[in-house]
Amino acid sequence: MTLSPARYHTALVVLHWLLAGLLIVALFIGTFVLTTVPNSSPAKIDALRGHMVAGGLILVLTLVRLIVRLKTSHPAPATTGNALLDRLAPATHWALYLLVLLMAGSGIAMSVLAGLPGIVFGGVGTLPVNFDALPPRAVHGIVAKLLMLFIALHIAAALYHQFVRRDGLLRRMGFGPR
Repeated sequence: MTLSPARYHTALVVLHWLLAGLLIVALFIGTFVLTTVPNSSPAKIDALRGHMVAGGLILVLTLVRLIVRLKTSHPAPATTGNALLDRLAPATHWALYLLVLLMAGSGIAMSVLAGLPGIVFGGVGTLPVNFDALPPRAVHGIVAKLLMLFIALHIAAALYHQFVRRDGLLRRMGFGPR
């Protein structure tokens, strides 16, 4: 019988925290910067560039993380003492992956339809008057809100484990010996 490691593989830990930081940056830019800067402003191009670079990195790192996740051993599932919550936890983790991939896919689709790669990275063309006219924009906005909700649930669950159950769950996604 093979014992489960006490911690996640170091590559998963690094990817988890890199993705957490990049997601915060991308969601912040998308929620608080891109929505307030007019499309006619040169600052919008800079904000879009940062958002698109972060989004591209998130997509690549998420795909790498999924591969590493499927190929490495990981700790046994944490328990909450509630059978329903114990079943929802893995579903929530996979939902986070799905939402990130949907976010990236809708972002790429919106970018291509708007001609953003040439505008943002090549300086050729002008931004659309209204991104909301692009069909993937609605998906991108809805998924962003769902992603923020699931991230909040993920953080709340981790804090519940750490401070209410006191089961040391946060050590599993920390750095140190496995």
